[in-house]
Amino acid sequence: MSADEDKYPGESGRRRFVKGVVGGAALAGVGATGSAAINSVTTSPGKGGGATQAMAIENTDGPAPRGMPQIPIEIDSDGYIKGVWPDVKTVSQGGVQVKIAEMELGGQTYSSEWFQYCGVETYQGIQPTFESQNYFHVGSSPAYQWQSEEMSAGDRFTVDMFSDYESWGNGVGVQGLGKPATGNWRSQDTEDTIPVTILRSPVIEQLAEDGQARGADGETYEVPSNVQTWLQASTAQGFIAWLNKCTHFCCVPKWKSEGGVKFNAANEVYCPCHQSVYEPFSIVPTLFTARPRPEE
Repeated sequence: MSADEDKYPGESGRRRFVKGVVGGAALAGVGATGSAAINSVTTSPGKGGGATQAMAIENTDGPAPRGMPQIPIEIDSDGYIKGVWPDVKTVSQGGVQVKIAEMELGGQTYSSEWFQYCGVETYQGIQPTFESQNYFHVGSSPAYQWQSEEMSAGDRFTVDMFSDYESWGNGVGVQGLGKPATGNWRSQDTEDTIPVTILRSPVIEQLAEDGQARGADGETYEVPSNVQTWLQASTAQGFIAWLNKCTHFCCVPKWKSEGGVKFNAANEVYCPCHQSVYEPFSIVPTLFTARPRPEE
């Protein structure tokens, strides 16, 4: 097997991952045909779950089978940042009536099932009928120093906190690609924490406006028209967010992580557990099998 045929970064020394193995492309839903075949026999008649297509930040390296699902953004009149939660409705799945949160947004079917993996499907905050104001809150141990200096646990994020997004840097990779933050969503007054990353970036801003952008790293980014339409509906003022759970073994990755430097991922989202890498400026439709929620 050549180095170009696998998914582990070459520097890791790890055995490389082949998507042809059981549990690879089939369950990850990387190939539409293979995914449809698998999903047809794994769709659960329980509380949601089954064949799902999510918009995700692309997995570009390492063993992760797919990208991490995006959370659409909206900003209220006071400048607070929140995630969009889909409309709740009752549908029939496998002959069983179940409640789902689902809506059409930016040409895509946005559903709570996007987040039903890695055990998150059991979290109270992911239940369709859970009542939340949907704001993003900072946690007690944020990943970035600026958050520790400016925020206290439980604070909500505002647009003003990211005003230096076109120049921010943390000494890792290229400065000026955007300003990140870690936090939680739909997790207030619950026992579980849904981890999220929020990023405000001029690249996202340009992709939504023009469909292409040139980053401070010198890279040219481009998205097809359907993804541009999605970004126009799901991002705001350059803000993008995603559920920060690695789709490999559910670790918590980080954008601009020191650990990612030696794996050529200084400007990407890097997972330290098994060196999976994600590109936050490449948003792709991703097929996978969402896990069913437990009984409510």
